[in-house]
Amino acid sequence: MAETVAVKSEDTPFEGGPMDGRVLPVLLGITGHPPKTYRIPVPDPQGGPPTVLVYRRVARTQGARPALTRRWKYEYAPEGEQGRRLNWPWSKPGTTPPGKPRDPDE
Repeated sequence: MAETVAVKSEDTPFEGGPMDGRVLPVLLGITGHPPKTYRIPVPDPQGGPPTVLVYRRVARTQGARPALTRRWKYEYAPEGEQGRRLNWPWSKPGTTPPGKPRDPDE
């Protein structure tokens, strides 16, 4: 017997750019949050490669009392997607351990 998995979504507003003022249902991840970036491919009318609109997730402003569940919205990022870099301790410049120390008997 196959199990059905309920997929949750949340109506999320978009601000700025071509999607300004629209509200779309966005799928929520395993943590209950929408993705940090939302990419919308827009086909080229001349048949070229599609243009990709990039929106970044930001917190919605709350009233006087913030709710326990955080609500999100997407803001247009006209600069597009920025490269993401992992923050591994060994990826910082100048922190790579030196090679094996010289043996004093050599």
